Amino acid sequence: MSKDAKEKATTMAESKEMAVREKKELVAKEEKTVPGRYFIPYADIYETDEVLAVVLEMPGVEKKDLDVGLENDVLRVDGRIDFSKYKEMEPVYAEYNVGHYARSFALSNTIDREKISANLEDGVLTLTLPKAKHAQPRKIAIA
Repeated sequence: MSKDAKEKATTMAESKEMAVREKKELVAKEEKTVPGRYFIPYADIYETDEVLAVVLEMPGVEKKDLDVGLENDVLRVDGRIDFSKYKEMEPVYAEYNVGHYARSFALSNTIDREKISANLEDGVLTLTLPKAKHAQPRKIAIA
């Protein structure tokens, strides 16, 4: 990276202010039978030679209230909030609305569907999507 590029990146990083990120409400094609608003959880996707890792923010969701399923090459995540925890609370200040979470991802043929795993810890869901053997890079021997 050139000296000018480094200075520009540093200036941009220093000039960024902390900002509240608004939740995006899910506009679903199908009706939901669970009452409450649904939001799209923020996601980061990381890739290595062996896996794709999808990290989703789902604060307030517990393991018992989380469904992750695969159907017709679509990975669906559905996290429900237990509203009884908030029944007696009156917020003094709130930066986001409380609601359920739903998101889906269309999978390519490079993902090994049999080895997909999920882990929920402290409101962060990590989906590990291993790549199929044919999609992983390999070293070719020279004869």
